[in-house]
Amino acid sequence: MESSRIRFGIIGCATIARKVSRAILLSSNATISAVASRSLANAQHFLSANGLPASVRAHGSYEAMVDDASVDAVYVPLPTGLHVRWAVAAAERGKHVLLEKPAAACLSDLDRILEACRSNGVQFMDGSMWLHHPRTERMKEILAAHDFGPLKMIHCSSTFSATPNFLQNNIRVKHDLDSLRALGDLGWYCVGAILWAVDDQLPDTVTALPSLHLNQSGVILACAAAFHWTDHDMIATFHCSFLSNFSMDLSVHGTNASLQVKDLAIPYQESSATFDFTCGAKFADLHIGWSRKPEEVVVQTDLPQEALMIEEFSRIVGNIKNSNCRPDSKWPEVTRKTQMMVDAVKSSIELGFTPVDL
Repeated sequence: MESSRIRFGIIGCATIARKVSRAILLSSNATISAVASRSLANAQHFLSANGLPASVRAHGSYEAMVDDASVDAVYVPLPTGLHVRWAVAAAERGKHVLLEKPAAACLSDLDRILEACRSNGVQFMDGSMWLHHPRTERMKEILAAHDFGPLKMIHCSSTFSATPNFLQNNIRVKHDLDSLRALGDLGWYCVGAILWAVDDQLPDTVTALPSLHLNQSGVILACAAAFHWTDHDMIATFHCSFLSNFSMDLSVHGTNASLQVKDLAIPYQESSATFDFTCGAKFADLHIGWSRKPEEVVVQTDLPQEALMIEEFSRIVGNIKNSNCRPDSKWPEVTRKTQMMVDAVKSSIELGFTPVDL
């Protein structure tokens, strides 16, 4: 029923908001009530350009959105530097918060957001869409199987070759709007994927690697880091960059098996996604090949991952709204640990690539 759907307001008309507005329309338990921009004309243009229903209201300020009593939850795709102000304002007015990644410029900023959500009893979730794809659950099942063996090494990359215009003008290279730059925009996926693979167990040390690329203003365009779990004798590495060819790779290696995915953050197709799984492989006789090839695992889905994210968020919000349930603590905890790791990488860079203990 339409009346039972969670009513979303979108704060900001960023490009990613087009994708998420479509996801809301595709979902079974959410609807768009309003869109806000810094001007009414911009909001109205977003409505028409994206074919949103005539019932969706346009607001000419973010203040008007957080004051809109007919909105249950807000999706916030604003630049990272604006997240604290508007996520806190929304939470204080009883609105649930779906916040685009990176969630905050630093852990102290994120904690202000999470405390506002906690104290006002509203749900928080960041916009890491890939976590909601059924492929992600299937990969976790394989990692947890006894024949995979203890994890020993993980590597993740998230890169694209940015245009000169992007490197000069995009908000992701503007220090006042997004101080984390490539580390936040792309590294967030890598750090999140590594934590996901190890069931969110923080490493003992984080060390940035001296493969850092900065622009003339000191903005991070590419960086890498290594993580170490002492008790498990396990390491992980990642590389994120605005300067190299497109990649969204994740490789997870246990003592007896390996898992690889090439399109982690955004699958090649909306309706299905794949990954490779290899168990017990070794060289064939005379080292002329392998004893077995990777098995391709195919996972089908009826909805794109962003719509599944909206449905999961709306399900939780609906339970809070209609059944007096408490917010799900899983999602803010996942975000907070990711932010801790990102902050540690940044600290290691600033300390001359020395290890940072967690």
